[in-house]
Amino acid sequence: MKRLFTLALLAVIVFSAYSGGKDDQQNDKLIVAMELQFPPFEMADADGTPRGISVDTAYALGEYLGREVVIENTAWTGLIPSIQSGKADIIISSMSITDEREKVVDFSIPYAASGLTLLINSDSPVKSYRDMNKSSVTVAVKSGTTGAIWAQENIPNATIQIFDEVAACALEVSQGKADAFIYDGLTTFELQKKFPGKTKVNLENLPGTLGGWGMAMKEGSPMKKDVDAFILEFRASGGFEELEKKYLGEIKAVFDEAGLPSFFDVQ
Repeated sequence: MKRLFTLALLAVIVFSAYSGGKDDQQNDKLIVAMELQFPPFEMADADGTPRGISVDTAYALGEYLGREVVIENTAWTGLIPSIQSGKADIIISSMSITDEREKVVDFSIPYAASGLTLLINSDSPVKSYRDMNKSSVTVAVKSGTTGAIWAQENIPNATIQIFDEVAACALEVSQGKADAFIYDGLTTFELQKKFPGKTKVNLENLPGTLGGWGMAMKEGSPMKKDVDAFILEFRASGGFEELEKKYLGEIKAVFDEAGLPSFFDVQ
């Protein structure tokens, strides 16, 4: 009886080891964290259904990996904690690759690139970033973004107001409570259309801000090599180009006219 019990226990251990060795990349769902507040990259329909460039990219990645994709709408400041805690497998949320973030997550190779630009109040004396490092200037930024970091490092004399939502930053500018809002070109371009006459946009990239976006994973994640391979294959097959045509036709034309690189002009 003791021998039978030992054999049964050994079988359970072997089975458990085998099951664990199969890796969650094979059969489990791929939990993708993103903040659905950045159209047309990350957004949701009226019924809450996620859609956009990052959503389509996530489903393409899931197909490549052979895993069912589940999109988790996550507040921006909770994105990195979500993969550190294991609540999500990967972040695909227009996240810039920075030295600070690379200390706590593993990034894929860049799949897109963007710089920071300005939404400016129409009555403000601010015309560009060159006018902002003054005590008389108030700048709105979103918490936890590269715009907030840039402001703190480059315009220390300005008053910096930090908000949790893009909408709050834009409202401050439209009402003249802030001179400018620092964010990516696509967002500032779209926000200006929401506040015509009250705002203007400067699409010139702020110095040192043009950088790549990466998909973020927990440090040491075995997924990284497969995610990198997917990005290369998806780019070579025209996947990103198709998404650009589907979602970014108007802004790409504006960028082309201004001589600025589009989001998927990644070197």
